[in-house]
Order: sequence, then C-alpha cells, then structure tokens
Amino acid sequence: MNHGKSNHESDSDQLNGSSGQHAGWSAFIAEHVEEGAARNPDWLGNAQVYEWSDEYGNVAPRHPGLEEELFGDMKPEGEYRGVLDIEVRVEGPERLQPIRKFEDAGLHPVLLENIALCRYGSPMPIQSYIIPAVLTGHDVVGISQTGSGKTAAYLVPAISKLAGKVELMACSRRKGRAEPLIVIMVPTRELALQIFNDARRLCYRTMMRPCVAYGGRDDTANSIKEISKGCDILIGTPGKLKDLMEKPDVLTMSRVKYTVIDEADELLSPDWDSEFSMLMVGGDTNEDADHVFMMFSATFPKEARSLARQYMAEDHYRIRVGRPGQSHMNIRQDIIEVDHFRKNEAVYDLLESVERTRTLIFCNSKATVDLLDDYLYNRGLPVTSIHGERNQREREDAYTAFRTGRCPILIATGLSSRGWDVSNIGHVINRDLPDTQYGGITEYVHRIGRTGRMGHTGLATSFFGDRDEGLAQDLVNCLVECNCPVPEFLSHLTPQEGQIDFGDNSDDEADEDHPSGDDNGNADGDVDEAADELARSRL
Repeated sequence: MNHGKSNHESDSDQLNGSSGQHAGWSAFIAEHVEEGAARNPDWLGNAQVYEWSDEYGNVAPRHPGLEEELFGDMKPEGEYRGVLDIEVRVEGPERLQPIRKFEDAGLHPVLLENIALCRYGSPMPIQSYIIPAVLTGHDVVGISQTGSGKTAAYLVPAISKLAGKVELMACSRRKGRAEPLIVIMVPTRELALQIFNDARRLCYRTMMRPCVAYGGRDDTANSIKEISKGCDILIGTPGKLKDLMEKPDVLTMSRVKYTVIDEADELLSPDWDSEFSMLMVGGDTNEDADHVFMMFSATFPKEARSLARQYMAEDHYRIRVGRPGQSHMNIRQDIIEVDHFRKNEAVYDLLESVERTRTLIFCNSKATVDLLDDYLYNRGLPVTSIHGERNQREREDAYTAFRTGRCPILIATGLSSRGWDVSNIGHVINRDLPDTQYGGITEYVHRIGRTGRMGHTGLATSFFGDRDEGLAQDLVNCLVECNCPVPEFLSHLTPQEGQIDFGDNSDDEADEDHPSGDDNGNADGDVDEAADELARSRL
C-alpha cells in the first residue's frame, strides 16, 4: 500500500493518469520534479560525501558533480521570508552579542563558502545567538519553533571550530575505529538522514567527514563499514548509537568535542533512558574541559530542564525564541469541522480545491495511513506513504519520492516524519488531529511545523470532529496566539485578550532555575535588548 516509483509497478502510469482528470497534478510534477530523481539503489545513509586526500592541504578543490548534488536544489531563503514577530530571551553568564551576518562571526572561510552555496540569507534568530555562544565554548540550550534553523545553529559553529584542526587531532584520517569529534543524537531515522544531508553540505571541501547510523540498514554491518572509513561527525538514533558505543573496537567517544541532543523533548522517553545516559556520560568518556554540550527542542518541559542542570556547565546559555512550543506566525491555520466517517472524501475534496503544492497528510494510525493511501491512489492522485511498519527501504524510497517531487503527496504518522525539513512543503493536512494522550497540542505544533520553515509561508488545514473536543481549548489558544481565525464552532472558547493560559509549565523556567532572578545574567527573563533589536530588524 506504499506507492511512488519505489512502490508502484509503473510510475509513469501514476503520474500521467489514465483519464487525464488530474492534469493539474501532472503539470505540477513536471514543473517541480528534480532532475536525476530516479530511484537510488543505495541507502540514503550511504550518500556520497567529500572524500579527503592528504594531498589537498587544508582546503580541497571543488567537485562539480558532488557540488551539484549537494547544492543544486537549494532555494534562496529571502524569496519566501514572512514576517517573524519573535521575542528572543537569553539567559546566561553575561550579555550575548548576536551576529547579524554570517561573515561577522569569524567562521572558517570554506564554511562561509558552503553557507553561500546553501543560499542562506542572514542568520535566523536562533542562529544569531547560538553561534556566538558555541564559538566562545559555552554549553547551550536552544528552544525555538520547528523549522527555525536549529540544525545550522549547532552545525555551523562546531564545524567552524574544528575545520582545519582535524589533522592535528590525528583522528579523521585514521581508518578503522571511528573517533568522532561531533556526536548528534536524534529520535528518528528520517531526522538523522536530514541532519546528515545538512552536514554533507556544510562539510564540503573541509577535512571533516559526516556519517549517519540508524536501524534497518542491513543491520549494524553497513554502519560499521561507513564509519570505519573515517568519521568526524556521527549522527544517529539512540539504539544504534548505544549499539556502536558497546563495540570499543568500532567506536570510541574519547575525542568527542561536541555532543548535541536534537528534539530533546522526544528523547526523554523512559524507553531511551539508558541510551541517553550512555551518550551524555560519553561511554569511555572524553574528559577534556572543552567538551561542549548542546540541547535543542521546540518545547522545553521540566524534565528537559532537569537534564540540562544535570549535564551542563553552570555558565551555560539558554536561548528561547518565542514561547516554548509556539507555532509559527507565518503558517495559516485553518480548522474545518468534518464528520469522522467522511474524512477520506474530505481530504480528496480539499486537495482538488486548493493550489497544487507539495502536501504532507497526517493520520493517527498506520492502518488509517494505508487506507487513505489506497483511497487517494485509486482516485488517481500521485501519493505515497510512510509509517513505522514499513521496512527501511520502503521508508527511504517514499521519502525520496516525496522530496524529489515525483509523488508530491505524502501520508504519514506523526512520529515517522518528526524533524523532516523537506523544502517547499506548502500544505500540511491533519486528517486526524493528535490525541491529547499522544502529544496533543505539542504534537500539533510539530506537525504543522513541516511547512512554513525558515521564514517561508505555509498552510495547515486540520479536520475537527467530536473526538477532538479534548484538544479544542489548546487549539484555539494556538490560533489566537498566531493571529489565525477561530472557526465559528469553536468561537466560544476564544480567551479574553492577554489571558491565554497555555498550561505548558514553560513560563516558570527562570524562577525554577534561578529563584533570585539576578544570579545569572539575563535570568530574570527580561527580553534581551539586543535580541529585541534583532527581531525588529527582521520584520
């Protein structure tokens, strides 16, 4: 029930359509599908990286073919930036001066060239503060909306500090046992692959070699084969990292300089306690005083704050962009009342009534994903799907079909798409709103954050029914906070102006961590003047 070229008997039949009634989708695919989008027979985690030669010196020559693969589909951010009405709060040992331009940060020159090839504009708010904090050697906690540039916020300063020094550390070119300098833990395989691709771009022409490790890739042998070629940046899921760390002849953490926990709120599950603790203490442990810990998330619950206090230096920075768990102002959120038994038909009608765009549809169960996939496919739409019961080959093929535009409609469960950063997702549809027992409004924010990323604009449409009453108040609060219209059938829940109660225990952070409000720089929670100025400058 998983379609797309990897799953259809004939991709051309699906794209062309036997009746021609969906010519609009065919035209969209013809215009947006990426060149060279044929199915890659290799694992995405084996994608080509710049292989170093000791003859290169400190900077390697350009590789036109790889450069096109890495940067050919990058879109300039400035074309799509919306109004970012964002409040930035900085808590730390001293006032932090944000950077306005990447060129002002003192970054490695090759990294600056790669940033230009990525077509990044000026730094996003989270990047403006995280980069100088990390460059000065501080542990950091970054709390920012999904799609706000957190990945580059930690990769850019870490790569810049290490680029050109790898040879002196005598680890990167030593084949055999992996000795990474940067280790990044993430909750899902798809997010690991996304960060791996970002690292491939930012490491281009440097000595640094990124690798990714996750389950489902011919077991552990394939991961060991890749990291044994040289591994300076290791990105992985908890189980796979723990598996590798238990093999000291394969991986040592003794040289790690930067440990990054991405989507930290998702990694707080009791199921991952041992993996999380093993990574944070470093396995066989790097005791260098210059080891930097970084933790990032869109939300920052009490459990995450406790971990930050446990593992991070007392002089760490905590940088908050907007309210923890806040959605983007540049996503238009539409809530439509739909009978539970008409949802599949409503999805089809919605897709036919709006402008053709890359669309991500969320369901709450794997069975519903399969049923909706079949329903839309049988109606002639170019659809594929993904969920946890698919094998890794099927997951990667569906992801590739969606990312390249061959199947511009993807149906997924919430966790299977956590952290994705597929460019130009114009529309997110919640066929099923998340249940309050399985993430509730936090999961909703994560889902709709797949569109409107990096300052772009986006549309999120959600179907509301009798089973969603438990989410109603939180949903209305989110709409009001983001200046989105509240539908008539939920208008009775609209809070009075200035009296929104999010009930997410995020407003008491400063009081809990710094009771006096004066002991830690900006710990009183006041908006940093420089941050306020930066936010205004981006309007």
